[in-house]
Amino acid sequence: MIWNEKIECMERDELEELQLKRLQETVKRAFDKIPYYNKKYTENNVFPEDIETLKDIEKLPFITKDDLRESYPFGLFAVDRKKITEVHSSSGTTGKPVVSGYTPKDLDTWSETIARGLTMMGLGEEDIIQNTHGYGLFTGGFGVHYGSHKIGATIIPISTGQTRRQIEIMKDFGTTCLIFTPSYGIHLGEVAIEEGIDPKELGVKAIGFGAEMWTEEIRQKVENIFGAKAYNIYGLTELMGPGVGIECEAQNGLHIPEDIYYPEIIDPNTLKNLGPNEKGELVLTNLYREGMPIIRFRTKDITSITYEPCECGRTLARMSRITGRSDDMIKVKGVAIFPSQIETALLKAGDVEPHYLIIVTRPHVLDEIEVKVEASKDIFFDGVKEMVNVKDKIAKSIENETGIRVKVTLVEPKSLPRFEGKAKRVIDKRNLH
Repeated sequence: MIWNEKIECMERDELEELQLKRLQETVKRAFDKIPYYNKKYTENNVFPEDIETLKDIEKLPFITKDDLRESYPFGLFAVDRKKITEVHSSSGTTGKPVVSGYTPKDLDTWSETIARGLTMMGLGEEDIIQNTHGYGLFTGGFGVHYGSHKIGATIIPISTGQTRRQIEIMKDFGTTCLIFTPSYGIHLGEVAIEEGIDPKELGVKAIGFGAEMWTEEIRQKVENIFGAKAYNIYGLTELMGPGVGIECEAQNGLHIPEDIYYPEIIDPNTLKNLGPNEKGELVLTNLYREGMPIIRFRTKDITSITYEPCECGRTLARMSRITGRSDDMIKVKGVAIFPSQIETALLKAGDVEPHYLIIVTRPHVLDEIEVKVEASKDIFFDGVKEMVNVKDKIAKSIENETGIRVKVTLVEPKSLPRFEGKAKRVIDKRNLH
């Protein structure tokens, strides 16, 4: 089933006509209603009437998180604050938080994007969705919540934590879909097994996950634990929340609702636009947002986009899984690497659990990197010789994947921290400032 076949299967020329109309309306409204955009565009000598084609979007300057923080709290609202019926925010751990405001129309648009995605996952009004994402200022919980209402499913807004209670509810309520971060999903499965419950027998038929970096090996681990397909969900607080991209049954890229978000891929160094299937930084523009339109936002997420129709029948663009960020790569010994590369190497090596910690230090003048990883129960108690062999195998796998040598430390099973939200995989102890 396709939730909105008219839009999701639209011919490209018809879609681009709709996108251009909405882009022109959005740019004009932002210019007229939001002082930030008026000042920024005037300084760059670009005005709403200059947007005559979709390619003309490249004339517009980018917006970044710093710009959003400088506009804290309500400086980017395009409507009177009284028309904003809901506000969400980022954590603000690296400065002032980013505030996101929604009108009733925006909330309906948001729920529409999630409704499309949940339908891609094979869900409908017969399903019971257990949502472990947070229900605070974080957008994750609410996006899924509104989309569940839209498709008529039953939502269990359990939020984060209460792991044993989560398992009890899954069993008692007949949960058919789980929404979680990959790391918390694995933890949930581990606890279920400790309780003598086989997660495969709980009746879960679909899993929606995201909100942190992961690899295909982690997806396979999640699917093996629960015996159900796991679908990638992508979104950002700045643009609206989850729903910017969601996978269909084919699990071959995340469908972007292009009538609502306009995607671009740029080279993060030159800031020039790249073509289809070229990997670079994702830039997004709200095309249909009333309360707080964000235009050409640099997400810092690294991906690529294909415009080839999907085997599911949808014609909207698909983005590949995020493989890193242009601003969170670890540069060690002059080599730029992403944590996801190390995760891939660990899981290829085998004999370890998907729980690890990357510690970067600079004790003297050279960078050093240590990877702490939980050994499997069998290996950890098999003696020193076997442990050394496993460590060497992991170190070699990481070197093959990243091109650098690292120190590998095997630690006891369940000794590394578990995370109910986004997993913190990297501790950088270098003084780089």
